[in-house]
Amino acid sequence: MKHASSMPAPLAWIDSITERLGRAVAWLVLVMMLIQFLVVVLRYAFNVNSIPMQESIMYMHATVFLLAASYTLKHEGHVRVDIFYRAASVRRKAWTDLLGTLLLLIPFMSFILVSSWGYVARSWAILEGSPETGGIPAIFLLKTLIPAFAILMIVQGVAEIIRNALIISGRLAPPSDSDHAEELL
Repeated sequence: MKHASSMPAPLAWIDSITERLGRAVAWLVLVMMLIQFLVVVLRYAFNVNSIPMQESIMYMHATVFLLAASYTLKHEGHVRVDIFYRAASVRRKAWTDLLGTLLLLIPFMSFILVSSWGYVARSWAILEGSPETGGIPAIFLLKTLIPAFAILMIVQGVAEIIRNALIISGRLAPPSDSDHAEELL
């Protein structure tokens, strides 16, 4: 990343954690595809059904979706109304991102965190497992991904607030499209 030396340490630290987590979780997509292929082959070629294998696909999908959301935010991959944003100046984009994070992302993720806490706590209290016989006995771990998702999004949201405030103040150059392309390699 070209702007790492001019980035404040907390921003670089949060971005680094988000980057590593996103890249690590991405490997689950490959594992998920391989297991799904194996489930199909076992079912249709050998008439064998494996509930734990089928449930593991759901667990991995939820893990990828929830734990990689902050990585997607960092890389500006979330859906936005681009009709006005695309033509906006760098400063206006930074203002839009800053206000969107402060007024929408942080409150919504805080709501998810607070409202999911009891739901997850109840699941942990009984060590909730699969309703299927022979299923994965760890629904409580799966449900824990919900508050983890909210926390990761809030933390990355703080990084985005810092980044956009620095861009608005002129103390940080905005990342260019080529910077994002380099990060993905």
